[in-house]
Amino acid sequence: MDIKNIISDKISEIQQKENITILHAVESGSRAWGFASPDSDYDVRFIYVRNKNDYLRLEKMRDVIEWELNDIYDINGWDISKTFRLLHNSNPTVFEWIHSPVVYSSHHIIRELTPEIDSFFSCKSGIYHYISTALSNCKYLKDENIKLKKYFYVIRPVLACRWILENQTPPPVLFQQLVDTVADDNIKPVIAELVRIKTEVPETEKGKHIPELDLYIENSITEIRKYASSMKDDKKRDWKELDEMFLKCLEIRE
Repeated sequence: MDIKNIISDKISEIQQKENITILHAVESGSRAWGFASPDSDYDVRFIYVRNKNDYLRLEKMRDVIEWELNDIYDINGWDISKTFRLLHNSNPTVFEWIHSPVVYSSHHIIRELTPEIDSFFSCKSGIYHYISTALSNCKYLKDENIKLKKYFYVIRPVLACRWILENQTPPPVLFQQLVDTVADDNIKPVIAELVRIKTEVPETEKGKHIPELDLYIENSITEIRKYASSMKDDKKRDWKELDEMFLKCLEIRE
């Protein structure tokens, strides 16, 4: 049995044992980004909905299901209520899950609601999220020998910021699309070589500094932070649209 069938069986098992309907199940992380190592695990993420009556109980229920975590699978999901609350804050992870190129299952309600979901994307929130991610991972680039995957944890969010500044939309999940569209031409061959190496070696593989990439990252972060400080707040504040989307998702359980 291939891996997609195994994951599909796990999704079915989760639905049955948790008495939920999984609305959207996707791959997240390096396999969705397009630069997985041979030994990368499977980061399966899902959005689910419960019966309507479960949301009417006074007793607070968990809005996260942590199903499996080992060397092969990392499987967990969010309740639709948590998902939409995070969407109200324009949490970029929601958009990454919705637009993952590796989809294991997706209910038609999610496909129908995707344009409305995307309308909650805030450019300023997205920029601050991705630049914060890049900065928090820069500390791993100070060692003499660097885990190659750490370069991607910096360069991908940097490119995501550039995408947002140029397009004012959620950045694509596929790393190569970001590179092709917003990376400087002189840095593209450097990134291409890093991708080639990363996809051929184990997750823990280390390498030397790449001076051209270090300089590109440094200059980009400086430029992006300058733009971010002057951006206007563009979050949607109204809950009404989210409430209506939430109720549409509950209807499929009736």
